[in-house]
Amino acid sequence: MERIAVSILAAFALTGVSCSIRPDAEIQAPTPSVRIGQNIWKVELAMTDMVRYRGLGGRDSVPEGTGMLFVFPQEREMSFYMKDCKVPIDIAFISADLYVVRTYAMLVEADPAHPAVYYNSNFPAKYALEVAGGTFARLGVKEGDKVELLGLARDAAKDAR
Repeated sequence: MERIAVSILAAFALTGVSCSIRPDAEIQAPTPSVRIGQNIWKVELAMTDMVRYRGLGGRDSVPEGTGMLFVFPQEREMSFYMKDCKVPIDIAFISADLYVVRTYAMLVEADPAHPAVYYNSNFPAKYALEVAGGTFARLGVKEGDKVELLGLARDAAKDAR
């Protein structure tokens, strides 16, 4: 047994494999992303009521290739509106089994402080992805498309409040 351990250590030494970490090295978690077809968006996570309420409101832009993923603790029908939003936004409601169930191009309200239009999922959804307005039409994202969550455990919604 001792001989095997020595052989394994010698193999690591010869291959240059090291188990130590430089003190100045930072360990970073992967950036959460959402993939629909060949399209990938790096996303901010909205997992609490406070963050979900604020959403993308107040922003002057939503950079291409980015968005916000709203994560809910349970799948349910949901409704969104454009409170305090300065720019158009596309939204995709996503089911717990990770399919797009509904999409909308949400327009800036005449009075952003008092939105009049509500966008309903019409089907149970567990996630909602918001990206820059016009993106889904341009890229052909549609209802029924398969969704992948990258850098985010599927059961992360258990942590949503």
